[in-house]
Amino acid sequence: MSKLPDFEAWAIFARVAETGSFARAADELELSKATVSKAVSRLEARLGASLFHRTSRRLSLTESGRNALERANRILAEGEAVEAETAAQSVIPRGVVRLAAPVSFGLLHMADILPDFLARYPEVTLDVNLADHKVDLVAEGYDLAVRIAQLQDSSLLARKLCDMRVMLVGSPHYFEAFGKPQHPRDLLQHRCFTYANVETPDLWRFANAAGEEQSVTVSGPMRVNSSESLSPSLRAGLGVALQPEFICWRDLQDGTLETAMCDWRPPNPALHIVSPPGRLRPVRVKVLMDFLAERLAAAPWQTGF
Repeated sequence: MSKLPDFEAWAIFARVAETGSFARAADELELSKATVSKAVSRLEARLGASLFHRTSRRLSLTESGRNALERANRILAEGEAVEAETAAQSVIPRGVVRLAAPVSFGLLHMADILPDFLARYPEVTLDVNLADHKVDLVAEGYDLAVRIAQLQDSSLLARKLCDMRVMLVGSPHYFEAFGKPQHPRDLLQHRCFTYANVETPDLWRFANAAGEEQSVTVSGPMRVNSSESLSPSLRAGLGVALQPEFICWRDLQDGTLETAMCDWRPPNPALHIVSPPGRLRPVRVKVLMDFLAERLAAAPWQTGF
């Protein structure tokens, strides 16, 4: 494999040619004169050609030096530009942030707030992927993901925003017709809608305040991969479901749906922002994390039902 170009030496050569002096170039670059001289000598040895004519009074470019100078100047200019741009980005939020979030939560509670973020940070571009499957942040190149889960230990960094409650809900019409379940075993007699994107869609787990745990295998007329899509069937009185509060809270407020079996609760997840390992994040990522925390930590679905 060939060696990489000696970019530092080319940049030093360009500055020596500009100033016409090894000493002045050394002062401008805050390097020793010996370091500057060695960098140019290193280039000349690598090229097998002299870049400068040197006398005790004068320094001038050779033909090889003149031919190389334009490209060397470009190397120096590009290096200065990339450092200046990167330094600016560490202060001013700028660039693309790739964000993943669950479909229902993204549509119901993120779509309305992201315009405020874009107005606040006009030089940031969002690349948002709404999907209910768990994306691999590192392999797929995401900066952040919003996750609703009981997180397992992993190398990802997680920031908890708020708790998320899950509750058993149905319409008043359904409960009038079939009765309200009081115990998990009662669900064996009910039409239960299930959510596919969990490990065991048909196995529902509950616990009560005394610490007792109960599991029941349910059945019903529909399984979906988006909890929000169950809302019309629940409102129509066709069954019951375990629904996240952030989806059903308005229906609970206006009485379209009711909770049941309140003494028995399924495991409650939490809303998190997760990011790849590593503590150094671009400022554009940091400001999005802070914005989401500001707007979602005290969310409107926390109704007190």
